[in-house]
Amino acid sequence: MDERGLNDAAIMLMSLGEEEAAEVFKHLSPKEVQKLGETIARMRSVSREKVDDVIDRFTADAAAQSLLVSDTGDYVRSVLKRALGDDKAALLIDRILQGGDISGIESLKWMDPLSVAELLRNEHPQIVAAILVHLDAEQSSAVLMHLSDRQRGEIMLRIATLEGIQPTALKDLNEVLFRVLAGGDKVRKSSLGGVKAAAEIINLLRTGADAAVLEVIRNYEADLAQKIVDKMFVFDDIAYKLDGRSIQMVLREVASETLVISLKGAQPEVRDKILANMSSRAAEAMREDLESRGPMRLSEVEAQQREVLKIVRRLAEEGQITLSGGADDALV
Repeated sequence: MDERGLNDAAIMLMSLGEEEAAEVFKHLSPKEVQKLGETIARMRSVSREKVDDVIDRFTADAAAQSLLVSDTGDYVRSVLKRALGDDKAALLIDRILQGGDISGIESLKWMDPLSVAELLRNEHPQIVAAILVHLDAEQSSAVLMHLSDRQRGEIMLRIATLEGIQPTALKDLNEVLFRVLAGGDKVRKSSLGGVKAAAEIINLLRTGADAAVLEVIRNYEADLAQKIVDKMFVFDDIAYKLDGRSIQMVLREVASETLVISLKGAQPEVRDKILANMSSRAAEAMREDLESRGPMRLSEVEAQQREVLKIVRRLAEEGQITLSGGADDALV
C-alpha cells in the first residue's frame, strides 16, 4: 500500500470509531496493523473535505464489489480438484493456501524481532531456518540481526539449501513454540526456502552482516554463494539493473526525504542515473538538497536505502518493473 493509500485507510478507520476500527484491525496482517497504526499516530488534523472525499471513494469502491463466493478456500479446492484430479490439485492447493494449519508460526508475526530471536536462540539452525522462511524477509532479517554471526551464517546456509518443509520438521516446532503450533503433522511439504528466499533476507541485513553470512555460505559451497549474490539486489544495482522507465516508476513511490538520505551514501554513478531520470527542476532541487545536508550517520543512510529497495522489490514482484537492466531512458 502506498503512502496515499495508507493515509486514506487511516482516515477511514478513524471515521468508523474505536469499536468498528478494532474489528477491522482483527482482519489485517501484523505489518498492515503496524503501518496503519503509525500513520494514525502521525495524523494531527484532517479537513472535513478530505474525510468526505475518502468516504465517498470508499463507498463507490465498495458498491462496485460483489461477493461471488462465500468461502474462497473451498471454491479453490473444488475447482482445482475437478480440473486436475485430487493428486495434482493437492500440490497446487498447498501452494495457494499454505499456512492454514501453522497458527504457531502465524503468532510469531505479531512478535517483535528481539522476542523471536530470544525464543529461537538455542534451537538448531535447521529448526530456525524452517521457522524464518514462514516470516516475511524484513522480519526474518531483523530476527537474524539479534543472533551471532555464526548463527546467522549457519541459518542462512540452511535457508539457501532448503527445498521444502517436511511434516516432521513442522512437528518439531511444537516444542520451539511452546505447543502453540497446531496441526503440524497435517501440513504437506511446502515450497519454501531456497536461493531466492535467502537472497531476499540477506538483502535486508545490515552492511557487514550480509558479507559475513555470504562468507560462511561461500566456504561451504562457492557456487551456492554466487547463486545467492546473483539473486540479490543492492542499492548500487539501481544504476545497472534498472532501465530508465523502471527508475522513474520507483521514484514515483519513494518519499522525497527517503530519496535524499539514500543518495547521500550512493555512488556517483548511481546518483547520476537517478537524477537523470528526474525532471530537470526536480533534479536541481535534489542536488541543492544534497549539497545543503551535513554529514549523516551511515546507519540512517542504509536504513533509507533499504526502504527504497523494498519498493523496488515490491514493484518487481508485481511485474511493474524488471531487474535485468536495459537501455537508459532518461527524461528529456
